[in-house]
Amino acid sequence: MDQDAFREPAAAQSISNAIAKEAQGRPMVFMEVCGTHTMAIARHGIAALLPENIRLISGPGCPVCVTPNSFIDRAVALARLPDTVIATFGDMMKVPGSSSSLDREHALGRDIRVVASTLEALKLARKSPGKQVIFLGVGFETTAPTVAVSLMEAQKSGVGNYSVLCGHKRMPPPMEALSSGEVRIDGYLCPGHVSAIIGSEAYRFIPERFRIGCVVSGFEPLDILQSILMLVRQVRSGRCSVEVEYARVVRPAGNEKALGILSAAFETCDSEWRGLGNIRGSGFKIRKTLAAHDANRFQVRVEPPREAEGCLCGKVLKGLVQPTECRHFGKSCTPDFPVGPCMVSTEGTCAAYYKYHLK
Repeated sequence: MDQDAFREPAAAQSISNAIAKEAQGRPMVFMEVCGTHTMAIARHGIAALLPENIRLISGPGCPVCVTPNSFIDRAVALARLPDTVIATFGDMMKVPGSSSSLDREHALGRDIRVVASTLEALKLARKSPGKQVIFLGVGFETTAPTVAVSLMEAQKSGVGNYSVLCGHKRMPPPMEALSSGEVRIDGYLCPGHVSAIIGSEAYRFIPERFRIGCVVSGFEPLDILQSILMLVRQVRSGRCSVEVEYARVVRPAGNEKALGILSAAFETCDSEWRGLGNIRGSGFKIRKTLAAHDANRFQVRVEPPREAEGCLCGKVLKGLVQPTECRHFGKSCTPDFPVGPCMVSTEGTCAAYYKYHLK
């Protein structure tokens, strides 16, 4: 499908006009819970196409951003073990932990390598039989299946020196927490990538229990604008439901094969989220059948986690403040020298504001 068809300016203006007409001045707050949406909204200037009474706020949709310091600190401790290689996606390198980061540890001589996929990390383990290769598993239901495959393949092929430090998280539980939280939310722009795996029915409890509408949105400008229009219509009519704008990709039941892979490798567990605290059933942990590839089996001393003084990443992730309200933003905190993870990730709200709104 032609990408330009979803970026047609005249169509965008037409939807924008429809949003303003149907909203009729009524204040509405919509939260996007996907970092890719956050960046797309900033990149394409979506907010400027909306009437003043409609406000978009960002939620905990950036997996790097919601990963707590305790995970980073453990990864740093593992990197300091002898004959150990840490394999990670690049956006984890600069995330500050309590007193160090992977980037800093790499500069100090630790063997930390950026990989493009879990299979590349597994290949690295095969080529390095004298070393323990630990992959940092961070992400939502979108990336977790690929990590699950690498775990099962390591077990099947006998690659005993491959492990995963699992920090994967599930999206519906934090949405449940936010729905009864401190911020009034009139509707959710649900994450397209995650929804392609878990299906739109996974959000059914939100309108049923909290009377908040949900629209699963794609990532192009017309996708997002159309999804906002669908939410406005729900609010105006007093109707709360789960709708799918991104029907070319998302199905109600999701991807059954991917869900089966997730279930085979992981079980759900309570998990800590930056800013939101410990949320019941919001994480994945490696099943005992794959315990030989669980990096938690390595005994390391991990320092007590500490947050950077004055960093508002936790509040940004809950939609309580905008990045510009943080005293560090654009001053002591920049993409090159981040104070918090929301400035590091390409899906982080602070990174989006810095790139598209600061200047």
